[in-house]
Amino acid sequence: MCVSMLSVVFAITQGSVNLSPYAVWQALLGQDSGLNQTLVLELRLPRVMAAFATGGLLAVAGALMQILLRNPLADPYVLGISGGASVAALAAILLGISGVLMSGMAFLGAVLSTLLVFGLSARLGNTATMRLLLTGVVIAAGWGALITLMLALAPPHKIPGMLYWLMGDLSYASTPWLAWLVLVPTCLILMPLGRSLNVLARGPLQAAALGVNVKSLERFVFLLASLLTAIAVTTAGSVGFVGLVIPHMLRMVLGNDQRLILPASALAGGCLVTLSDTLARTVIAPEQLPVGVITALLGVPTFLYLLQRGRL
Repeated sequence: MCVSMLSVVFAITQGSVNLSPYAVWQALLGQDSGLNQTLVLELRLPRVMAAFATGGLLAVAGALMQILLRNPLADPYVLGISGGASVAALAAILLGISGVLMSGMAFLGAVLSTLLVFGLSARLGNTATMRLLLTGVVIAAGWGALITLMLALAPPHKIPGMLYWLMGDLSYASTPWLAWLVLVPTCLILMPLGRSLNVLARGPLQAAALGVNVKSLERFVFLLASLLTAIAVTTAGSVGFVGLVIPHMLRMVLGNDQRLILPASALAGGCLVTLSDTLARTVIAPEQLPVGVITALLGVPTFLYLLQRGRL
């Protein structure tokens, strides 16, 4: 928790104009009516809060998918959930839809992708983890092709914004309230479910033998992971590797108790995206990099290191 607060404060102080923690505190209290208050309250604070919520949503979604499929490679992006949400969100951009309606469309796209993955796996006669992962990879590739088609057919004036959004962009994330309204209740709901999720991670047969309603819990987890991914996608675009790497790193430190892993994932994922966005804003200031590029540059070597150490 302390690290999370420090990362938020550090992110607010950094930018093309650096501020001291005292200046930030004065701006937050309304004791500075000048440029600093505008910079903190209207520009940096909403963006930092959106970045933290996005990271938390993606990390919790990744942890839930890995619990459910009992596979370290399970992730909203690998399974195509984010691809479906991205297609729906880009369609909303083309139609001029924004805000809650855009989030709703992204959620429907994420749910549709989930239904496709599981429906196709069931029709093929096998819903084992590997079959689900392979089906998810194919569905994700299909969504990628559809995104390319949409970009090719989009009006020229909308293409730059769509491309930057696909790389992960928090420049226009001025209303983080929706992401927080989903993240906080999700963490509160998952806490009492920690024991059931621990049992489910060991397998559906063991969970059923211990009295867990496996089907209901699985449906709930998939819908929740879809919702978390959809909100993250509409807030910041495509930001990868957060849901894949963060749960692994936490398991190396905290073990496999989901009552610790899930809230820790929310905090650690938030810190990662917040600091990545800070780096994206400052490394070539006043120009800005997409936050998705930074998370990928950090996530790829981390993932390869875990793979080499036999952690995956």
